[in-house]
Amino acid sequence: MSTASSLAAADASYELRFDSMFVAGRGLSFPCDAHGCVDLDRLSERARHNYLYARAVVGREFLTPSVCCCALH
Repeated sequence: MSTASSLAAADASYELRFDSMFVAGRGLSFPCDAHGCVDLDRLSERARHNYLYARAVVGREFLTPSVCCCALH
């Protein structure tokens, strides 16, 4: 990995996005690693509940989640 690539990776964070199947622009997102793994222990109780709900209703209320890179400022 080049120096520029490693700096870009160090400045990046990721989120797992569950987009609504029915309402454009609506959905849920959660911090994750580059592979889409969410650390449940770091989520609040409400966020953990929402995450588990979103996973349970993929294909009925939410589209398959996607991992998105978010640059830190």
